[in-house]
Amino acid sequence: MASEISPEKNVLGSELLACSYSPLTGYFRDGWCSTHGEGGVAHLVCILATKEFLEFSAERGNDLSTPRPEMRFRGVKPGERWCLHVLRWVEAWEAGSPPRVVLESTHANVLNYVPLAALKRNAHDADS
Repeated sequence: MASEISPEKNVLGSELLACSYSPLTGYFRDGWCSTHGEGGVAHLVCILATKEFLEFSAERGNDLSTPRPEMRFRGVKPGERWCLHVLRWVEAWEAGSPPRVVLESTHANVLNYVPLAALKRNAHDADS
């Protein structure tokens, strides 16, 4: 993944790394699971999408797989990284099927909702 860093922190306490430029993710569609100092931004968990998680999310009304060209959204495919809303991750975690998390690219604010131990148990190596 990109070696760019942000002044914002990740869940490990170091500089936040970019999540994905393809697909272009993040609340601001800039590749980062960051807030840029804005309140209310919650697309902060960098995940590695799986077929199972994408189906889980679609079943709960958040279809991340279907392209929406009118919104410049090509859809997320299994194996791609995506900045997921923290409450969607919590929902999947509580249901026993959370997607893998790229800790280095997951914003520190996620710790307000999820214990670091849970994120580490579901971690994906950022270099994979």
